[in-house]
Amino acid sequence: MNQNVIKIGKVKLLLITGLVIMSSLKEVDAQNEYKVVDSWLQYTDLPNSLYHHFTDEAYSLLDERKEKVLQLRTKSEWEQRQKEMRQIMWKVLGPLPDKTPLNPQITGKIQKDGFSIENIIYESLPGFYVTASLFLPDNLQKPNPAILFCSGHSTEAYRKQSYQMPLLNLVKKGFIVLAIDPVGQGERLQYFDIEKGLSIIGSSTKEHSYPSVQTALIGQSVARYFVWDGIRGIDYLVGRKEVDSKRIGVHGLSGGGTQTAYISALDDRVAASAPACYITSYRRLMESIGVQDGEQNFYHGLINNIDHADFIEMRAPKPTLIMANTSDFFSIQGARETYAELKNVYSIFAKEENIEIVEDDYGHGYTQKNREAMYAFFQKHLDIQGSADEQEVDFLSEEELQKTSTGQLASSYQGETIFSLNKNEAGKYISKLQNARKNFISHLKEIPGLAMQLSGYRKPSLSDNPVLTGRIQRDGLVIEKYFIKGEGDYVLPYLLFTPDEKNGKAIIYLHPMGKAGLEEDNKEWDWLLKNGFTILAPDLPGIGELGDGKLKGDAFIDNISYNMWYNAMLIGRSIVGVQASDVVKLSYSLLRIHGFTDVFGIARGEMSPVLLHAAVFDSVISRVSLIEPYSSYSDFVLNRFYNPRFVHSLVPGALTGYDLPDLAACLAPSKLLIVGMTDVNGKVNQEKFPKDLELVKDAYQLRGVENYFKYIEKPALNVLKDWIQ
Repeated sequence: MNQNVIKIGKVKLLLITGLVIMSSLKEVDAQNEYKVVDSWLQYTDLPNSLYHHFTDEAYSLLDERKEKVLQLRTKSEWEQRQKEMRQIMWKVLGPLPDKTPLNPQITGKIQKDGFSIENIIYESLPGFYVTASLFLPDNLQKPNPAILFCSGHSTEAYRKQSYQMPLLNLVKKGFIVLAIDPVGQGERLQYFDIEKGLSIIGSSTKEHSYPSVQTALIGQSVARYFVWDGIRGIDYLVGRKEVDSKRIGVHGLSGGGTQTAYISALDDRVAASAPACYITSYRRLMESIGVQDGEQNFYHGLINNIDHADFIEMRAPKPTLIMANTSDFFSIQGARETYAELKNVYSIFAKEENIEIVEDDYGHGYTQKNREAMYAFFQKHLDIQGSADEQEVDFLSEEELQKTSTGQLASSYQGETIFSLNKNEAGKYISKLQNARKNFISHLKEIPGLAMQLSGYRKPSLSDNPVLTGRIQRDGLVIEKYFIKGEGDYVLPYLLFTPDEKNGKAIIYLHPMGKAGLEEDNKEWDWLLKNGFTILAPDLPGIGELGDGKLKGDAFIDNISYNMWYNAMLIGRSIVGVQASDVVKLSYSLLRIHGFTDVFGIARGEMSPVLLHAAVFDSVISRVSLIEPYSSYSDFVLNRFYNPRFVHSLVPGALTGYDLPDLAACLAPSKLLIVGMTDVNGKVNQEKFPKDLELVKDAYQLRGVENYFKYIEKPALNVLKDWIQ
């Protein structure tokens, strides 16, 4: 049995692994009888509670931004905002890197009818290779305008025929074009399986999202790498004698539109920009399909007042064309509303003609009408003559555009990945944390405040009363069904298991499956109930009756919605922070409403960080037992692979201030029991005493209560008995 016990204040919280339900409970159909609000019409949308809670807060932040923008009426005011927003954007992306040698290699040249292609590899960061193709029109007499072409989400990147059509037409019209592979696409798969020739993680959106939680743990955005690849691509272009450095454009569709918007906002050399099938607004995006994959979500983006309009306002009054479709899943209404805001901003700069929008009646993708509008836009603003009519093209094969010998950097070069670069970056934060721990006492005093701030924790209201919705009688046991208002406009369903012979003490039990997890655990439950403990088993936001909502998104990996996690990150919150607040509220209800004298807590697996945060944040929790918790947040940035089921238990930005062992150390002198610690893939640690627990052990020794902290490798009822008495 795995167990963690932490004592803080009036309530004792006990976490145990391998809990057992009384044999009589097996008669209960958990799928039906354990439901608390299933028949309440008021709460039919309960599975989407977390989505609504986060988006409602996002809308308030967006309203605040709108009010600020409406107050700006002069050119100087807008120039000041542009300066501030660029600084903010680099802050949420991560530090602006130094420009290091590109070390470009031309790995092949091809002559086609009217143009030539140079297949290129350059380093946007030392050892971080970018595969690209440079398209050069024949017979260039003087430096010509150039376009950085950014591909949308597809494994083929710009090799895809729907991307080759606009790319080759731009070349035919006299533009030099540099097309680059985004990370996770083309020849730059980050998780390449050499034997299968495929990504281990999956689609390009998953290749982008999987490392995004690792970058967010250190308060940075995975988009940082996409932006820097593009900026360095422009560096390569302006270094070519064929390119006029004053006539640089950027274009891309979908994920390429995202890159276009970011790069154009942050690189002053971009004279004209045409993002396609991306620009909308965060409000309309959240109202419709929800936030999308990793690079489209900045760390603390919305709390820093960043909306889609800002990507273009940062470059005003430089020419920008928004390419949109009326049936695109990127809301056309959002695109129109953003365009209206931009029109006003450009008029303040007296350059209203420099902001344009083109629409077609189509879904997500190119249309000839929109492509021709893009050709005309670049011809006008980058000063190149000719017809905007689209021409037929001969599509190129993947072999013609191949840069590496094997078709993948992963098998051709021993280069860096986002993971390895972020691991190195994370090392700075981990070292800083280790240095802070040298002044142990003062360090631990700061941890609760830092963890509250970074997790977005809010103290719960304690004035609400629970509502009873049902009661089930069992031999020697009563099961009552309740709900109580949670942190937001939702309710928390919970079951209260009360034995006939009560000892006045209660346990709040957190399972990754919520109430339904009772079917899996039984041995310890049996012992606890027989010894008079009342057990409260809740469904927290995102779990059980409050889970399985509509927001899956394009970052839905192993049945985990990263998109929901992004919702929290954007507004400076975390799922952990919200759940911890609700755990504290439920713990107080056991004292205040149900009349218990002590509350212990038990948490299993990925629910352990929730209990740990709650126990540190409020003295209502006094004993904690953690069953098979993973060891630390640090391990997520130090290991290339992790189990996606842990994502919702991660706090964005946590490693800029604390780690889980710091929280556990803060629990001293309360009793703490940990059973069977795991790694980030859920495999049980084979060490008799994991290294991450040394810090916790030191804290308990410092307090003179080393016997109050215990780690055991496997569940043991005798340890539970000692811990609970």
